[in-house]
Amino acid sequence: MSLVTGEVKKQIEKRRTFAIISHPDAGKTTLTEKFLLYGGAINQAGSVKGKATAKHAVSDWMEIEKERGISVTSSVLQFNYGGYCINILDTPGHQDFSEDTYRTLMAADSAVMVIDASKGVEAQTRKLFKVCTMRHIPIFTFINKMDREAMDTFELLDDIETELGIATCPVNWPIGSGKEFLGVYERAEKVVELFSDTRKGTIQGEVKKVSLSSPELSGLMSEEQRSRLMEETELLDGAGAEFDQELVSKGELSPVFFGSALTNFGVETFLQHFLKMTTSPLPRMSDKGMIDPMEEEAFSAFVFKIQANMNKAHRDRIAFMRICSGSFDAGMDVYHMQGGKKVRLSQPQQLMASERKMVEKAYGGDIIGVFDPGIFSIGDTLTTSAERFSYEGIPTFAPEHFARVRQVDTMKRKQFIKGINQIAQEGAIQIFQEFNTGMEEIIVGVVGVLQFDVLKYRLENEYNVEIRMDNLPYEYIRWIENPDIDVAKITGTSDMKRVKDLKGRPLLLFVNEWSIRMTQDRNNGLILAEFAK
Repeated sequence: MSLVTGEVKKQIEKRRTFAIISHPDAGKTTLTEKFLLYGGAINQAGSVKGKATAKHAVSDWMEIEKERGISVTSSVLQFNYGGYCINILDTPGHQDFSEDTYRTLMAADSAVMVIDASKGVEAQTRKLFKVCTMRHIPIFTFINKMDREAMDTFELLDDIETELGIATCPVNWPIGSGKEFLGVYERAEKVVELFSDTRKGTIQGEVKKVSLSSPELSGLMSEEQRSRLMEETELLDGAGAEFDQELVSKGELSPVFFGSALTNFGVETFLQHFLKMTTSPLPRMSDKGMIDPMEEEAFSAFVFKIQANMNKAHRDRIAFMRICSGSFDAGMDVYHMQGGKKVRLSQPQQLMASERKMVEKAYGGDIIGVFDPGIFSIGDTLTTSAERFSYEGIPTFAPEHFARVRQVDTMKRKQFIKGINQIAQEGAIQIFQEFNTGMEEIIVGVVGVLQFDVLKYRLENEYNVEIRMDNLPYEYIRWIENPDIDVAKITGTSDMKRVKDLKGRPLLLFVNEWSIRMTQDRNNGLILAEFAK
């Protein structure tokens, strides 16, 4: 491998690719929009939960998202700011869509965790955080909604450290909260940044910065507020963790920032610090070892998301890929590792949620969408390297809820099969069939029950197929790993069901966990796995 030089290296170095994660309603989408405002990518922020006529959040493009005011799919947004080219991966906050978030985190180099100042760490934040720590990716914390009543600041930090098991280092410190929120104290500069309520859809005006030692400060904050700030920062300097870039890069220390995404206070400060503390695109593990974008000249990428019908007029499928090395040119031929042949990446595009623009050029770190004629799967690797390699696969979550699904109108069988297969290929649902029948009986498995609503909605609105769903009692699924076993002869329990997945692999569904052990005991040598290999 030779070192990457010139324009490609320069372009890769200025890339920053991160995911935004949070519990629902912590303000993640609002924060994303403010970043886009600063980058000049949009002129006015949308409102996620406005009236039916109001603008919707830029990153929420699916109709069901607009109706419910929640994000159910990940969006990819790109903008330029301060000499950097930034790729934001906005993720669903609702736990029923955690699988989509997990896949998206595989394409990010760092994560921004948004926490509601009045609630602290919530259930979904905990779950998503575990995914980040599994990948050892740097985590930056933005404590949002400081313009409302908030928990005690030390309690908030303690909550993050206890609940998530990560050390924190506040880069700035809030002065009051709610109606008393004055602004933040920048610890390194020793200046106070003062808060003024700005118009919600606009960029914040000039931020007033005053040195802590300046006599001007006494006219801007009371003596009580000042002495409390001095007391808290003294305590913080003595007991808090010091900033350590190495620990941040390893995902062991989270820099913490305070602000209000809605009123736009503290957002730009956070963005500026964040860009300095994050790195350009990182090396990725493959079956041939680490692939470093600063050493590998050849183009390489992996598919982390597939989305059908993003544009109703086109009825198309887009495969989203993270470019890991080299540069991309529109219409280039690449080798599709899993397909075992060369393919042309046609109609390459970058997206602003559902808005799209054709891309002529992209670089390591960027996220692009390409037209998928039905050949790509999540986790696929594409490369122009003569030395073929595949990136690490993306694990599939085991579904926890199951339902039997059938179309109401038997004349629409063809649309039904097409729609359910396309949605399954996106990874949102998993399809199973009765073990000894064809596609007559379709069983759908999902990680979160809300996915059933999305499936019903999308089949009706995108494929014009009405369905009936009957919930099934199964909660546990196991793939059979023995290639030579006769599935029909497995001695099971009364609550066990034999099914097969789309690839024809046999599986067992169980209502009770103890039935899994009992089935293994009754069938000598039977090997059951939680995940498909």
